[in-house]
Amino acid sequence: MSTRPRTAGKLPLTELADVKRRGEKIVMVTAYDYPSGRLADSAGIDVVLVGDSAAMTVLGHDSTVPATMDDMLVLARAAARGAERPLVVADMPFGSYQVSDEDAVRNAVRFVKEADVDAVKVEGAGPTLSRVRALVGAGVPVMGHIGLTPQSATMLGGYRAQGRTARKAQELVDDGLALEAAGCFSIVLECVPSAVAARVTGALTIPTIGIGAGPDCDGQVLVFHDLLGLYEGRSPRFVKRYADLYTVARDALERYAEEVRRGAFPEEAHTYAMPEEELTLFRTSA
Repeated sequence: MSTRPRTAGKLPLTELADVKRRGEKIVMVTAYDYPSGRLADSAGIDVVLVGDSAAMTVLGHDSTVPATMDDMLVLARAAARGAERPLVVADMPFGSYQVSDEDAVRNAVRFVKEADVDAVKVEGAGPTLSRVRALVGAGVPVMGHIGLTPQSATMLGGYRAQGRTARKAQELVDDGLALEAAGCFSIVLECVPSAVAARVTGALTIPTIGIGAGPDCDGQVLVFHDLLGLYEGRSPRFVKRYADLYTVARDALERYAEEVRRGAFPEEAHTYAMPEEELTLFRTSA
C-alpha cells in the first residue's frame, strides 16, 4: 500500500481512477463555507464535499431533506472560494433531481456555473441511473451514493446500516456497477458492512469513498463538524472525533462573557487612540 503525498495543485478528476489503481487513499471531508473550505485546502484534503448534511450541521434541521437549491448554492459558492486546491463536489439536494432528467441537468448546471464546483453528487441507483446518464451527457461529472441514502432514509427504515443480508448486499454490488456504467466517476458507500464495501470496491474500476463502510474503500469521508467535535452529544458509530472544538469554543465564549461583565475587556491594547492635540480640541469643543 503506497501513500500519496498531498499534491501542490488540484487533483484532476480524471486521475482518481489512477489513484485507485495505485492503491493510494483518497481523503474527502465536507465543508459548508469559506473558512471550512480554506481549512480543508490548507490541510491537504483531496476532495471537498459541500454536503446537504449542512441542513443539520449548519441550518439546524433534523434531516437533510429541507436543504434547498438556494441554500446549497450559497454554501457551495463560499466553500469553493476557500477550497482552491481540492476537487469540490456539491450535493444535489432532495427535490433538485428526483422529478426529471431535465430538472437534474438544469440544477446541476447551476452548481457548475454559479458555484464553480467541479462535480455534483446524487443518491441512489434505480431511477437515478437515468439522471446520472443525463448529467454526464450534459458534461457534468457525477459522484454516486449508495447504501444509507439520507434523503430517502424514511423509506430505508431510518438511519441504519444497509446491505446486511446476502440479497441486499448483492443489490449494492449491482447498484455500484450500474452507477459506474452510467458514468459516475466515484461512489460514496455509506453505512454498509465492511465485507460488502470491500466487494463493491473490488468490483468497480472507479474509486469508492466510504463513510461507515470499513477500511477497504478507496477513500474516506467524514462530516466536518463530526470529526472536529463541533457539537455536544453522541456521534454516529462510524465517526472518529479528532478534536473537541465545541468545548474549546464554549470555554472561549464563557471567558469573553465573564471579562465583558466585569469590565476586563476591552483593554487598552484593544482600543484606538487619537492625537493628543485633536483630543484636546475635541474635549474643549463641547
